[in-house]
Amino acid sequence: MKLDLLYEIDVPKPWPGEFPENQRAAEQQAYGEAVEQIKLADKLGFNTVWLVEHHFREGRSHSSAPEVTLGHLSGVTENLRLGFGVTLLPNSFRHPAMNAERVATLDVLSGGRVEWGTGRSTPMEQTAFHVPVEESREQWQEAIETVVEMWENEYYECNKKYTQFPRRMVTPKPVQWPHPPAWMAATSDGSAAVAGKLGLGLLTFAIMQPIDKLASHIRQYRDAAAHPTPITRVTTNKVAAYTLVHCADSMEQCEANGVWDSVWWWYQNLAEFTIKWELPHLPKEEQEKAFPLLRKHAEGNFNVQAFNDFDMIIVGDPDSCMKKFLRYESIGCDQVLCYVQFGHLPHESVMATIELLGKTIIPELEKRGIETSMTVTGK
Repeated sequence: MKLDLLYEIDVPKPWPGEFPENQRAAEQQAYGEAVEQIKLADKLGFNTVWLVEHHFREGRSHSSAPEVTLGHLSGVTENLRLGFGVTLLPNSFRHPAMNAERVATLDVLSGGRVEWGTGRSTPMEQTAFHVPVEESREQWQEAIETVVEMWENEYYECNKKYTQFPRRMVTPKPVQWPHPPAWMAATSDGSAAVAGKLGLGLLTFAIMQPIDKLASHIRQYRDAAAHPTPITRVTTNKVAAYTLVHCADSMEQCEANGVWDSVWWWYQNLAEFTIKWELPHLPKEEQEKAFPLLRKHAEGNFNVQAFNDFDMIIVGDPDSCMKKFLRYESIGCDQVLCYVQFGHLPHESVMATIELLGKTIIPELEKRGIETSMTVTGK
């Protein structure tokens, strides 16, 4: 099992001062601190850093152009693999040729270190880019097939349902042959099985569900992945799950760093945003099902420490964190995506978390015979 980092670039409100200076300064600080944190992880044995693609988020997920951030990171890191977590593929977000070009360019600049996560996004983003929600999965599948075909052929042309493309040479081609490992973001039982059946890696989370539910998703994924009908020529039978992670010398130090306030902010922010921006786009039945839990979280009616008690998040001293990581390993996680920059945590405490994970947890995993380094796809 490998330890990765995942970044959404949290920029929590309130931002001191007046717009636009307050937002601009807060975002610049968050990006600068994230780069410093990732550069440290590059030296400490972490496997991959993943950058999300989200649009129009407020306070959380100010990472709307991951290809730019990852391009910068390719020049200031040497060891970390660079993950799109994820590229939004329905054609209304971006033409498949542009996806092929930007992912391959990063693979060239990084010397073949790209992991290519893919996804469909959420209704709030889909409606802004005029993505037909009912066609989003079909568009996603056609797009991932098209991108790979553009990489594997010197010249490419097609006349598909959503993509009509004249004969052109799409450049550059990726370093990894025939293409970088491909992943799919999936959070439900049915979606996990789809990813396994299509031969894609599974990008999922523990942060919003009991770990036993995550274990069930992984079993369904493995069952489907055992007899795949691969959508690409690189079969990626791996599971990566992300969760909030904060480690310090003691739980008392974690609490002094303000970890529970930051966990509380994360869950409440997600609930408030979902109610305001996502819920209106869902069918009425889904709204009625989701609203009671979301309202409880939005109002702060939950015990943040319970998420840690049930291993949905990983908070504590190195020994406590180690026990939680081992549980993730036991249910079949190949990679844990450590979401370390969240809420109002001081930058110094995030750097300390990365250092403890790199100098204590990763070596201990290796002592137990758990492989923590990536096998790189052929070039």
